[in-house]
Amino acid sequence: MPFLRFLPDTTDFNFVGWRYVAFAIDGLLLVASIVSIAVHGFNLGIDFTGGVLIEAKAAQVIDIGKVREGVDSLGFNDAQIQYFGGGQCDTPVNSCVLIRAQPSASQDGSAVEAAIRNKLGSAFTFRNAQVIGPKVSGELLHAGVLATVLAILGIAIWVALRFEWQYGIAAAFATGHDVLVTAGLFSVLHLDFTLTSIAALLTLAGYSINDTVVVFDRIRENRRKFKRMSLPDLINLSTNQMMTRTILTSVATAVSIIPLLLFGGPSLFDFSAAILFGIVVGTFSSIYVAAALLLYLPPLAGNTGTEVAEANA
Repeated sequence: MPFLRFLPDTTDFNFVGWRYVAFAIDGLLLVASIVSIAVHGFNLGIDFTGGVLIEAKAAQVIDIGKVREGVDSLGFNDAQIQYFGGGQCDTPVNSCVLIRAQPSASQDGSAVEAAIRNKLGSAFTFRNAQVIGPKVSGELLHAGVLATVLAILGIAIWVALRFEWQYGIAAAFATGHDVLVTAGLFSVLHLDFTLTSIAALLTLAGYSINDTVVVFDRIRENRRKFKRMSLPDLINLSTNQMMTRTILTSVATAVSIIPLLLFGGPSLFDFSAAILFGIVVGTFSSIYVAAALLLYLPPLAGNTGTEVAEANA
């Protein structure tokens, strides 16, 4: 019985020939992201602005929707409610919630805590409550940004050592590009930027470099097979050979994220939206940022400068 195939084994697109159109589209995305971040900045969440953190437990399964409605009715600038487990929270399941609330300028942290306790009532046992000050929040933001930058640099060093330095530069640029454009999504759409957003960006960096390394590895394999093939033809051949695999991987990942986006609630919407957007951007950058950038770097071993010059003509 033959296998069911939705896509051909290989494609025959001239990716290198269309790179200038892709560069124009990508340039618009980068400019929009940079301008939005510079002008509007990020809609920083409680993790980075400070607020009140409360852990509450009930004797029965908690209806998180009712808890969210009750906390939102108190009129805080921002409030986030989510389940958490472990220890006594496992019996019954979903019997504990973590509440983050950001007070307004006229509200005190202690007053916010008291208001939430009164609103939820005696049905809840409050296990822990703490006020997160702006200093701690600023340190979290700094640590999150530093972690993202170090992750990109680490990826670039690994790729450079695993392949050649040209690949490392291309991988760093492509990964940084994906993270920047996705961060721009948070700024343009005014999504809450929290520690979960940092996790989404780091997840995206890992996904992006995985796709990029797959393309790079095929380019390296084909360089050994076709020693006299020009670099543009080599990139086209390798990218076309991996296109079906890339599309199937991206679609399979998107299928697992879409339910989280639609049914995960407010606490997972921003994370899911960023990952879903990043899948598209990461696939795009593997072809038109990482691979195409090799044409503008010093020639790889086995490819002459004449061939690169012909690609740029």
